[in-house]
Amino acid sequence: MPVLTRLIPSPVVVDIRPGALDDLSAVLADQRISHSGKLAVAISGGSGAKLRERLTPAMPGADWFEVGGGTLDEAIKLGDAMKKGRYDAVVGLGGGKIIDCAKFAAARIGLPLVAVATNLSHDGLCSPVATLDNDAGRGSYGVPNPIAVVIDLDVIREAPVRFVRSGIGDALSNISAVADWELANREKGEQIDGLAAAMARQAGEAVLRHPGGVGDDGFLQVLAEGLVLTGISMSVAGDSRPASGACHEINHGFDLLFPKRAASHGEQCGLGAAFAMHLRGAREESAYMAEVLRRHGLPVLPEEIGFTPDEFVQVVEFAPSTRPGRYTILEHLDLSTDQIRDAYADYAKAIGS
Repeated sequence: MPVLTRLIPSPVVVDIRPGALDDLSAVLADQRISHSGKLAVAISGGSGAKLRERLTPAMPGADWFEVGGGTLDEAIKLGDAMKKGRYDAVVGLGGGKIIDCAKFAAARIGLPLVAVATNLSHDGLCSPVATLDNDAGRGSYGVPNPIAVVIDLDVIREAPVRFVRSGIGDALSNISAVADWELANREKGEQIDGLAAAMARQAGEAVLRHPGGVGDDGFLQVLAEGLVLTGISMSVAGDSRPASGACHEINHGFDLLFPKRAASHGEQCGLGAAFAMHLRGAREESAYMAEVLRRHGLPVLPEEIGFTPDEFVQVVEFAPSTRPGRYTILEHLDLSTDQIRDAYADYAKAIGS
């Protein structure tokens, strides 16, 4: 009887610990990544300068490229500039915008990417997706997974705490996203990849249940590992489904209806997840999720990020149109404006203000 398995697209190196950046050159010397030491390193024009000064002596064969922002034009420009050299790999060193630009540029010129995250703001650092601003707003572009992921927890602690909080909201939203996937399976026959669902759900649950906080290395380790696992779960599924349901539709609703007032991705996803859990009737889970979000300094009510209840109702009503074809609790209930307003009042009362 043959043993049938599948290959899982995942990095060959994942290094998450305090001091990991000091050993970055050793990771890059891995023959599977670089045999000559010729590397193209993408960094931000501001905060990246300090890291460039720190790392240059250990990476003499690297060329450095400053990235102006997380736009499609910047990513194309970066790829064109890197194409003029002869490199073994691309290194994206920075936050989500830098890494997404580097992902797209690396895919464009056919080189592997090493993701070196300086904050934990969302689950995209190890995902097969680059999210970039374009003329139509914001687009998601399919790219290969990073060949390596390096996260130095000492560097993470130096970043503004709001970035860690955003990552917490994004990780917790996995729980709601997987519940939406299971709903689509029951109601529409949509196929679930059990491994991808398990990885995403357990990543979210590990963050949800951890007693530590944003200044605790143990908690940061679990959060970083959870975000990496979430990215891999999307590769396993071949889709963002394991990590994107009603929570992300609500996030996109904020971004599209109120682009100049929108909060961070993770803040909006965490709030959207707690509300979506309430809508599906998981009241205890919703209340506990809201409690954990509050403990980490994240919003659980739209008023806490500057939106009125009526604006939140507008966002929820608009949210399904942001992902046509995706079936979540929002599409399932198909609530009217008044029903959304009543549901929000009930949610606000249930979690306490």
